[in-house]
Amino acid sequence: MTNQRHVWRLRARPEGTIKDSDLDYMAEPMPAMGDGQALVEVNYLSLDPTNRIWMSDMDQYMPPVELGDMMRGVIAGTVTRSNNPDLPIGTMVSGLGGFASHVVVDPGMVNAVRQVPGIPFADLFGSLGSTAVTAYFGLLDICDPKPGETLVVSGAAGAVGSIVGQIGKIKGCHVVGIAGGADKCRWVVDELGFDACIDYKSEDVGARLDALCPNGIDMNFENVGGDIMDAVMMRMNNHGRMSLCGMISTYNDTTPRGGPAAWPAILMHRLKVQGFIITDYAPRFGEAIAALAGWWMGGQIKTKVDLRHGLENAIITLRDLYSGGNFGKLLLEVKAPDGQA
Repeated sequence: MTNQRHVWRLRARPEGTIKDSDLDYMAEPMPAMGDGQALVEVNYLSLDPTNRIWMSDMDQYMPPVELGDMMRGVIAGTVTRSNNPDLPIGTMVSGLGGFASHVVVDPGMVNAVRQVPGIPFADLFGSLGSTAVTAYFGLLDICDPKPGETLVVSGAAGAVGSIVGQIGKIKGCHVVGIAGGADKCRWVVDELGFDACIDYKSEDVGARLDALCPNGIDMNFENVGGDIMDAVMMRMNNHGRMSLCGMISTYNDTTPRGGPAAWPAILMHRLKVQGFIITDYAPRFGEAIAALAGWWMGGQIKTKVDLRHGLENAIITLRDLYSGGNFGKLLLEVKAPDGQA
């Protein structure tokens, strides 16, 4: 086994779009393991909107990555050395790690991944992992969908939004997505079964919402923020529910944005607006995974992994996430698992 690893380390807090100079890619000695720890060879790195938040020093739900530290990330990989009897060598795991070829993990940072025959590790991790669980709880617990209600999903072709809309259809809702580009909108409607999808790049979002949601909007699953969020909120019905999962359109802003233009609608229409972080639901992950796997196996949920390659390309690939350059769940293959190359 090699005694070196490759790693991305944070060198500067990004201002606006992430620049090459904000992180360094380097080779360094393999980190030592302590009692109870394990060394994981990273197979896949999940690229997520929250990565940009972790790089900043803004108020957030976890401590920011410190300058000079390994960039934090959600990983899936294989245990190659272990001082932890619960993580024997060869165990496939997923959880919190970093932008690196190898990471040392403490107990509780990762969990063993149960392999499902016929489902590649990348699909299992990328499609039915944390993003699908986010969709499950964000919609069902916060929005509480009922048959016949109208659900609008921004970021509809993304990892979370694509699952949200499909669960909405399973629950009998009228589902309208918002995505960037004709190809994404076609996929959302033709493949995933949304009732309609608005191309925000070429269509007037407000006007299309008026046409596609003639009875108003009961639920908004918000991934984007900004003007699109305001357009949806101002068309919500009395006692509408909004699950605030993310606001990716604002993460590269260099000046603070004011409150939503739809504040009066929150009051006048008695809207429930609730933000959430998926780790809040950790004790119930098993419930979500069981339901999602059942829907997936039954053909009620379809997924798409946008698989890129090479740890050295992590930052170039990550930038695509904030410009809409990904299509489906954005995943970086660091090293294919044995037998799945």
